[in-house]
Amino acid sequence: MRGSIWAVASILGASVANAQNLPQASSPWYQQAQEALQERLANQPNTKRAKNVILFVADGNGVGTNYASRLFAGQQQGGLGDDYVQPFEAFPNVALIKTYSTNGQTPDSAPTASAMNSGIKTKNDLINVTENVAVSDCAAGLENGVRTFAEIAAEQGKSVGVVSTARITHATPAAVYARTANRDWEDNSDIPEGCAQPDIAVQLLDQMKNGVVDVAMGGGRRHFLPQDATDAEGQPGRRTDGRDLVQEARDAGAQVVFASDDFAALQASGNAPILGLFESSHMQYEADRSGEPSLAEMTATTINALSANDQGFYMMVEAGRVDHANHGGNLYRTVTDGKAFADAVASAIELTNPEDTLIIVTADHEHAIAFNGYCGRGSSITGLCRQIDEAGTEALAEPALGDDGKPYTVAGYLNGPGSVMQEQADGTWSGSRPEVSADEAEGRDYMQQALVPTSSETHSGEDVALFARGPWAHLFGGVMEQNEIFSVMNYAIKGQ
Repeated sequence: MRGSIWAVASILGASVANAQNLPQASSPWYQQAQEALQERLANQPNTKRAKNVILFVADGNGVGTNYASRLFAGQQQGGLGDDYVQPFEAFPNVALIKTYSTNGQTPDSAPTASAMNSGIKTKNDLINVTENVAVSDCAAGLENGVRTFAEIAAEQGKSVGVVSTARITHATPAAVYARTANRDWEDNSDIPEGCAQPDIAVQLLDQMKNGVVDVAMGGGRRHFLPQDATDAEGQPGRRTDGRDLVQEARDAGAQVVFASDDFAALQASGNAPILGLFESSHMQYEADRSGEPSLAEMTATTINALSANDQGFYMMVEAGRVDHANHGGNLYRTVTDGKAFADAVASAIELTNPEDTLIIVTADHEHAIAFNGYCGRGSSITGLCRQIDEAGTEALAEPALGDDGKPYTVAGYLNGPGSVMQEQADGTWSGSRPEVSADEAEGRDYMQQALVPTSSETHSGEDVALFARGPWAHLFGGVMEQNEIFSVMNYAIKGQ
């Protein structure tokens, strides 16, 4: 044994010495790798109890979509894009997460968000109820609910916040506080007659009254207002039970905000619940945002409010509209919301201490996004694939061409509303790729070319990445089941 140890030490010593004599040692790529190695060697596991846990979920931001957002952010800063590092990509702990549900090779957001918030996999469309329940089986859903991480954190005296650019009653944010046999039961108008399950909006209000949820911000005003009422933007409510949950929240002592003005004036004391409802439905895409806070601003305000609790907090932040832009086949809005998500993570990094705060950045699922051709570096991620420069670094101005003689974009979708296939008069489907210019492809409204015709582009079942830093973040690694995220968070707040 001693001989083998000395042999290994001798080999390592020789490797270090020889490295200085390598002809590539002066390369900036080699030097960057050596610096990265030293950073990894210096990283030590943090086994302290986590005071705070922040779970960031960019909905639909799988490895491919994340790659697109990385290039976009880097190119927006004037670089080639691919060497850009998003804030969370510098975290020391990374894993691949399997996203399938119990009945779906390809999941929706209800079971994936449930897996992270309750520790179990379940069926598509179910939120925090077991897989024994059939979708829309109200009675079974009431009998097979599970406890959420938010409830566990609240029992430890921690505050809880949930932030989303989607409706706050949408599947992913709802998984923080609700249990339902159908993710679509956002207000009472969609619940079957005779079903005793409270709708998702009512469950949020109840959890705020019960002291489980302290801050909730997103869209979805319509699910809190009666149908004979209109909000400040003239949009009608949807509730058919006559309840005005906005007024009920105020009566319970909550601060309720609807737009940028009252958001800016918000007194985030931490002593009262905060309910932000910034749109009738989903919040605006970042590319179109006006009159409402950004995801980074909501994140910072929520952290500041929750930090008033000396016992710490749990917070989930969702970039919900990354998913929606993918569904629309619109890569420009996908990556601009992806950049807004990265800004929100950067805000949390700045406002928290890695010694006591576990930050997890992941996605619930991926989409049917695909990348085309041998593109030269610097090809705009939202634009055309440009030819590789064999004598240099940056791509040539000339676009790469398909065998049909037409240029193509760097990214597209395998299915979606941008399909090149069109239904003919005789009921058959056929088509060819239309010509596209660089200016057209890079427009914010451009719909990427797709193959299979579907009215809405779909999710995919491939793995997503997870990045983590802080207490017990080293427990993330390898290829993991999505429901294991809950177990790590639960262990981290309890400690050894």
